[in-house]
Amino acid sequence: MCTNNFIISALIYYVLIKPLSLLPLWALYVFSDIIYFTLYKVFGYRTKVIRRNLHNSFPSKSAKELKEIEIKFYHHLCDLIVESIKLFSLSQKEAERRLVFTNRELVDEYFNKGQSVIVIGAHYGNWEYVATISNLKLKHQLAGLYTILSNKFFENKMRESRGKYGMMLVSTKDVKKFYSNQPDIPNMMIFGSDQSPTFSKNVHWTQFLNQDTAVAFGAEKYAKEYNYPVLYGGLTKVKRGFYEVEFTLVEDNPQQTKQGEITENHVRILEDQINKQPEYWLWTHKRWKRKR
Repeated sequence: MCTNNFIISALIYYVLIKPLSLLPLWALYVFSDIIYFTLYKVFGYRTKVIRRNLHNSFPSKSAKELKEIEIKFYHHLCDLIVESIKLFSLSQKEAERRLVFTNRELVDEYFNKGQSVIVIGAHYGNWEYVATISNLKLKHQLAGLYTILSNKFFENKMRESRGKYGMMLVSTKDVKKFYSNQPDIPNMMIFGSDQSPTFSKNVHWTQFLNQDTAVAFGAEKYAKEYNYPVLYGGLTKVKRGFYEVEFTLVEDNPQQTKQGEITENHVRILEDQINKQPEYWLWTHKRWKRKR
């Protein structure tokens, strides 16, 4: 069975995904528009989840406003799909052209002092795109958390694609191991702030987008343990295929903060960003499946 799954996965990759990744992005965006019609208009992919999430998150918005967000989100989601495919063949020159850090000097100051940092990210904009490319732009050694996939073929391809420009990939099961045996140069670990944490994990409860929400506590835990500054990486979609990142300092002295203070602060930053441009957050995932 495992052999059959490997063969099928390899066929999908080499016959479909890899050839598509060789197309120019303008052609892939035509494909994105076709996917939009198919996913949204024909199959209504996850419309129930998306509409429930939007309705609960923005109770004061009208049905018309929620519909506008929904349509914009589906267009963005389909762009995410084709941009993720393009990553398998994106050249370094093209990658660097499509990502700009507007205030890189903020994190460079920590690097120059030999200090590692923790950066809070989210499923906003194209997080895969930015995580893959960022190591080309920053002085810190970038490290990104990932969840081990059951499909080993695609896990290997995912690791190959995400790590092609030098980012270290750390399994969510190996975070402690990473911090006990860190690279020689200052590192920047990216923690996702908006995953729905499992029941086995310690969480911080708060109100997020008008809903009772459990937030993973890992970023604050390691920030306090090592006294690493915490920053939020705010991602903006400039236009199709082009992104900007602006860092915001969340906390410079984590060990001086109260329990939950860091987590509460970075949640508020993300919430503000979503309220401004909600169509770029990942509304398809069941963020609120864990109850208090």
